[in-house]
Amino acid sequence: MASELTMASVQAPSHCCWSCIPCCQVPKLGSCFLPKYLAGVPNNPSYSSRCGTAVDGALLKVTERKYSRFKVDEKGYSVVLPEKLHTGKWNVYRSARSPLKLVSRFPDHPEIGTLHDNFVRSVETFRDYKYLGTRIRVDGTVGEYKWMTYGEAGTARSAIGSGLVYHGIPKGSSVGLYFINRPEWMIVDHACSAYSFISVPLYDTLGPDAVNFIVNHAAVQAIFCVPQTLNSLLSYLSEIPTVRLIVVVGGMDDSMPSLPSTSGVEVVSYSKLLSQGRSNLQPFCPPKPDDVATICYTSGTTGTPKGAVLTHGNLIASVAGTSISVKFYPSDVYISYLPLAHIYERANQVMTVYSGVAVGFYQGDNLKLMDDMAALRPTIFCSVPRLYNRIYAGITNAVKTSGALRERLFNAAYNAKKQAILNGRNPSPMWDRLVFNKIREKLGGRVRYMVSGASPLSPDVMDFLKVCFGGPVSEGYGMTETSCVISSMDEKDNLSGHVGSPNPACEIKLVDVPEMNYTSEDQPHPRGEICVRGPIVFQGYYKDEVQTREVVDEDGWLHTGDIGLWLPGGRLKIIDRKKNIFKLAQGEYIAPEKIENVYAKCKFVAQCFVYGDSLNSSLVAIVSVDPDLLKAWAASEGIKYKDLGQLCNDPRARAAVLADMDTIGREAQLRGFESAKAVTLVLEPFTMENGLLTPTFKIKRPQAKAYFGKEISKMYAELASSDPSPKL
Repeated sequence: MASELTMASVQAPSHCCWSCIPCCQVPKLGSCFLPKYLAGVPNNPSYSSRCGTAVDGALLKVTERKYSRFKVDEKGYSVVLPEKLHTGKWNVYRSARSPLKLVSRFPDHPEIGTLHDNFVRSVETFRDYKYLGTRIRVDGTVGEYKWMTYGEAGTARSAIGSGLVYHGIPKGSSVGLYFINRPEWMIVDHACSAYSFISVPLYDTLGPDAVNFIVNHAAVQAIFCVPQTLNSLLSYLSEIPTVRLIVVVGGMDDSMPSLPSTSGVEVVSYSKLLSQGRSNLQPFCPPKPDDVATICYTSGTTGTPKGAVLTHGNLIASVAGTSISVKFYPSDVYISYLPLAHIYERANQVMTVYSGVAVGFYQGDNLKLMDDMAALRPTIFCSVPRLYNRIYAGITNAVKTSGALRERLFNAAYNAKKQAILNGRNPSPMWDRLVFNKIREKLGGRVRYMVSGASPLSPDVMDFLKVCFGGPVSEGYGMTETSCVISSMDEKDNLSGHVGSPNPACEIKLVDVPEMNYTSEDQPHPRGEICVRGPIVFQGYYKDEVQTREVVDEDGWLHTGDIGLWLPGGRLKIIDRKKNIFKLAQGEYIAPEKIENVYAKCKFVAQCFVYGDSLNSSLVAIVSVDPDLLKAWAASEGIKYKDLGQLCNDPRARAAVLADMDTIGREAQLRGFESAKAVTLVLEPFTMENGLLTPTFKIKRPQAKAYFGKEISKMYAELASSDPSPKL
């Protein structure tokens, strides 16, 4: 498909800031001028400010007709545009859903410019609809969900915001949230938006040192916590002098500690702050779209946390762009268990508010998540590959142990339904009745839409989820610095193994990375570092211009550090990581995350850390094993062991896991030097608690190297002793 865009009229100022070409030449350039406009320069304030000329869509009247140079991929997912008029290089991709202008507001509600506007509309529109739900305990037993309506949440939001004003917290102050997902988190966040406070999530898993740093760095004046985190805060209260108010969520009034007046800090319960706010209601102090909504600190893999500054306009643009292709409804039910301190869940919450969705919170224990799902019966389920992989492994293992007849029935149903989906046909409902409805009940039985984010999802697992749960499964790609969504799969796209097309609120280009042999000229697919521009890009790292300039260039492009390629149809595929590359002794560059994603498909591997350095010519791996599968393997081999620790150390077990990894690696076409030559098996999972994972579930590589230092040294020593090559 192709379309031509021609310029019907141009009202030109004396000079144009786009390409330093006198605008008197613009009419002569004809339709070649238009793609320059389409490439998004007018949406980037840095361009128009260079020559002081404001340029907007009102200057151009555009009509469509067939024109071969305006490139639209055959599936229509993306359009391809030149970045600059005078270079003529077609390398900027936009969503085919909005090629003429980057989305910054909800198309159906352009009046919504802030998170406050979004919630006000929902309170008015969905006042009596269920909004926030939690499971209540009756005689010590967890029961059904109890709900707060949108109207009730709006009333609580006003009281909490007024309570903060009552305690003298001034407009523009930072307010910390130091607890996991629960209704009060959302109420406080809405209060911050309504009264122009800046919300600062404090990850409960980052530990006191990081929390201490963030509170001081962001000059937090009020902190909402729970009794479990209160003692931690009080232990270093003298080290966080900006804090004036601590609000304890779930705490009883008579159990609040009394601090000396010299501390300058007051501790009150959440219920008391609500009461104080109700008695002293204050008018809203609405923010502007350019005002800061939140500072999201990313722990990163090294150094101190970095605070990504996101405005109301950033967050609205990101969700507004996503809403063009993804539709939620007031009849939907969403389960909230992903960390609210993470941008993935924050963006999901903006979307649920806009659509009037009911949000049920989990109990706070991941081990009880399936029980919460059964009670809530959500229709929308957003998760991460780590959980989807476990669901996949659990179902496949259950099938394999169910008996030959049931296994054959499952395989027949699976293959038939998968082929129907891939061919765009409706599968026979017989298969659901016989097989898949029972599986759907694992997630409550009503899930109609599933989303995966945070890290790559295996195409095999995605196809499996589509077949078993009978609805679309979409994979997205994003980061904190882009207010979440950079790209996402179209709901009707049946091809797996990619992260879709650009969010209509941004544009994407790939930049050459010559040291890794990735270029935009690569055939058959252009490759390079993924760069993003548009209204979703953050304002920078708080109080850190140096690191901001390292990731955002002078033309407004955010350099993500991820390596991508363009598939047919304008689909983006993540293939590598730039920042975590290292060089082996023989000079070969290695991207460990790509290799770890391959090994994640190994049946024994729950998690994997691949290590190498310039002093060694081969890679080694630390594998956190799936204990059930390892035990099943040992039983099949007749291997006796005292405990799982002994089994992990058994050379036969290590050899079996390494052999399976080699098989998976060959199927994925890993090159010889990309394959691990030795493996250590461990039972302990990589978690945020033991310091091996970031809150976005990425491995902290320096910390993992130190944590497993002895094991790494031992593997290299064993490899060296078995190396037949002559020693110098």
